[in-house]
Amino acid sequence: MNEQPPFSQPRLLAAPTTVVSAEDLDRIHAASLRVLSEVGVDFLHPEALSMLGGVGAKIGLEEHRERVRFDPEMVEHYVGLAPSSFTFHGRDKHRDLKIGGNRLAFGTVGSAPNYVNLDGERVSGDRRGYQDFLRLAQMLNAVHFVSGYPVEPIDLHPSIRHLEAAYDAHTLTDKAFHVYSLGKQRNLDGMEMARIARGVDRETFESQPSLSSVINASSPLRFDHPMIEGILQMSARNQIIIITPFTLAGAMAPVTIAGAVVQQNAEALAGITLTQVVRPGSPVMYGGFTSNVDMRSGSPAFGTPEYAKACMLGGQLARRYAIPYRSSNVNAANAIDTQAGYESMLSLWGTVQGGVNFMLHGAGWMEGGLHASFEKMVIDADLLQMVSVMLAPLDLSEDALAVDAIARVGPAGHFFGEPHTQARYRSAFYSPMVSDWRNWESWTEAGQPEAKAKANAVAREVLEAYEKPPLDDAIEAELREYVDRRIAEGGVETDY
Repeated sequence: MNEQPPFSQPRLLAAPTTVVSAEDLDRIHAASLRVLSEVGVDFLHPEALSMLGGVGAKIGLEEHRERVRFDPEMVEHYVGLAPSSFTFHGRDKHRDLKIGGNRLAFGTVGSAPNYVNLDGERVSGDRRGYQDFLRLAQMLNAVHFVSGYPVEPIDLHPSIRHLEAAYDAHTLTDKAFHVYSLGKQRNLDGMEMARIARGVDRETFESQPSLSSVINASSPLRFDHPMIEGILQMSARNQIIIITPFTLAGAMAPVTIAGAVVQQNAEALAGITLTQVVRPGSPVMYGGFTSNVDMRSGSPAFGTPEYAKACMLGGQLARRYAIPYRSSNVNAANAIDTQAGYESMLSLWGTVQGGVNFMLHGAGWMEGGLHASFEKMVIDADLLQMVSVMLAPLDLSEDALAVDAIARVGPAGHFFGEPHTQARYRSAFYSPMVSDWRNWESWTEAGQPEAKAKANAVAREVLEAYEKPPLDDAIEAELREYVDRRIAEGGVETDY
């Protein structure tokens, strides 16, 4: 395996792509406000309804549900309170991430129910696989944070899964982590464990966002009780909320990309408004996940031109509101093949050109999110590192301009033996972990390794080289004590 560049956040130095004019962006904004004021959004939580009604939202019973309608001025006021940037604190300070502006942060795949192991078998998620994905994420410097459970460890009972999974994440990695909003107590447990892992008091924890949670709107136009509970608990303690409508054009949103993005924007603004009603200035991100479905089968499609366009448009809206933007590197391929490569690249460039600040599912996503892949995580880490190198500012120093070196070589020479080259050959270009830049003869002599086989070997090598990050013994003991106590108390209630 080639040596990796150090852990660092890239910056998007060029202007993000704009896909519509400022006037047309205003039209989308105005259409979203019409949806919020004329149609409204169902909020399935009495406390949220009370809070929104208390600041001027109109609450009415429709179709046996409480629907909220928002005045445009109210939405614009509360959305305007959200911070344009903040720090996401890792377990160790060298893992802190700057979120917002032109900074990018890349995360792992998250929430896959299955994974393909290194022997090529597609299996249901388990703790062993989950832990190996954490180890791989820890060792890949292009991965900045863990997007929840890379694969769901379903061999852990749902009542205690969040406890053991968080314990694994805080002990096997030192990178920023995520909590699922699946009920109040899971959020409370997640925050307390993050606080313990960082070794800080409650006041410091609330002043330094250290945990994120995605809040998905149940599109179209609904936020359910567990998701809202996540906003109420996390925003109240100044932790990071990522409002992400799940708008698939033709299924849960209008079939046109413009209509789907109008709905995405309305749902996002409604959720962001609630975060700022709960605690003005609490950290929140604008999440975009609009894609289309295959109208022949109804299956979600990712890595499509429509997805890339929606990514760029979502970023344009997030910048309009001066809120950090979340997007994803996704594909619908079942195998690590050409489809996986080109869909991921189109997704990746859609997000980067859209000015993404926080890329969930950045490494390892396959099959429309139905399985995680070790090989794909390694390949995606390569892609992310290549993007980071490409985004790095160009060195225009006198030494880099190399006029003296050009003079020494002169016409018809070569630069292989030139001291200017020799002094830099190891760091001149990014050397990928997976790509095989050999000629046909040497590639054939090596057994004609293909990308998947090379990625498999790299993944095995990285896992073999894994080193557990330092963690104070007292902190690890306190984490274990907390988990054991909560398990003894029964964890959280479940239906099964």
